Amino acid sequence: MSNHLNFFIDGKWVAPVAPATLDVIDPSTEEAYTKISVGSKADVDKAVAAAKAAFPSFSQTSKAERLKLLKRILEVYNERYEDIAQAVSQEMGAPITWAREAQAWAGKAHMEATIKALEDYDFSEKRGGTMVVKEPIGVCALITPWNWPLNQIVCKVAPAIAAGCTVVLKPSEIAPISGIVFSEVMEAAGTPKGVYNMINGTGPDVGQIMAGHPDVDMVSFTGSTRAGIIVAKTAAETVKRVAQELGGKSANIVLPDADFEAAVRQGVNACFGNSGQSCDAPTRMLVPAGRHDEALAIAKTAAEAHKVGDPRSEETKLGPVVSNIQFDKIQRLIEAGIKEGATLVTGGPGRPEHLNRGYYVRPTVFGHVTPGMTVEKEEIFGPVLSVISYNDEDEAVKIANDTVYGLAAYVQSLDIERARKVAARLRAGQVSINYPEWDTFAPFGGYKQSGNGREYADWAIHDFLEVKGIVGCGA
Repeated sequence: MSNHLNFFIDGKWVAPVAPATLDVIDPSTEEAYTKISVGSKADVDKAVAAAKAAFPSFSQTSKAERLKLLKRILEVYNERYEDIAQAVSQEMGAPITWAREAQAWAGKAHMEATIKALEDYDFSEKRGGTMVVKEPIGVCALITPWNWPLNQIVCKVAPAIAAGCTVVLKPSEIAPISGIVFSEVMEAAGTPKGVYNMINGTGPDVGQIMAGHPDVDMVSFTGSTRAGIIVAKTAAETVKRVAQELGGKSANIVLPDADFEAAVRQGVNACFGNSGQSCDAPTRMLVPAGRHDEALAIAKTAAEAHKVGDPRSEETKLGPVVSNIQFDKIQRLIEAGIKEGATLVTGGPGRPEHLNRGYYVRPTVFGHVTPGMTVEKEEIFGPVLSVISYNDEDEAVKIANDTVYGLAAYVQSLDIERARKVAARLRAGQVSINYPEWDTFAPFGGYKQSGNGREYADWAIHDFLEVKGIVGCGA
């Protein structure tokens, strides 16, 4: 029996207090394929009350007990792995191969990383006559986005439970079905009632109510900078902790000594992954001025190799973007790039020629982009790359840092020492050198308007803890 119209509160699947539904759209067809219930303040109150009631006992569980629970959740997650991948593929249009190998995999990988981090985590230390202890912060409101649903759900739920917190999760209402499947995983794993609760709904009607709720001790939010500001302002009324992972406009500096063809080609692929819908995507490629046209030729070939089409096909590389709102925004920004004088190397407005429905975007590369152009400044959140020239290393760093964002940055060089020095000058929470493998133990989070706090492994556990000093407890 489907739980699409239910919420998971206090260990049970329940109907909303006031019935209301929302269509879930398949972005490859532009048609609704199911409905979900959407909540209200009354549902938030019920879920928060359940989490609050469960906190006193769950916060006192041992590390061994929480490890046992997380390992059981991982076991059930793996049993439901294909269901999760299929849900992500349909709700956000992710190609099924990508949904399995990246989207569903990310949740599994972060659960494994949290388990390993918890095994090694020390919740107390002696400093002379003082015992410093780290204790769960309390009831946590977790608000997650549509673009990496399982990545962000597990990045919040797993460390919160590892810390001993109880949670209320609001998945994105745009891509909610994977969150429902995850809630079924939590139920089947035997999560104690009230420890994990899930409500679907919109940001204003559920997310904002959670952020301002007096019985919520912490909000962990991933989404746009605009929405993050609203969450922070709302949470400030009750002086609760807010951890945020927000927007990005990441620079990818290709230094003169890089393996140029590989660096540019891989940069295109990294930008276009997940149909460009990643907050840390390397969307601004900085190349030496004398090699700009060479970079454009490589980027054109790489972009045109991306097969756009039905996400159900194993051969599809790029599916649609998630919604009509996102599609229209991307189209406006592509038009702005053309209007402001950037060189359209490939792609452009409209759908690919062989597709007449679905929110499909043509893989697009702009060349001769200059600082201050709209496509250089604004987060596009689609498969659109801007190539920018620099004259020397200092100018490259200046352009890279000239943004309100600071989530990620990238450096390509065959000289690792040089790359490290450039990385040290970049104002971003995570800098990747030469396209390394995804590291689920590296801290992830932003500088500036890309947010605050850090996720992944022990970094995330720490964010869900309070620090207490017990003074005079003996030498």
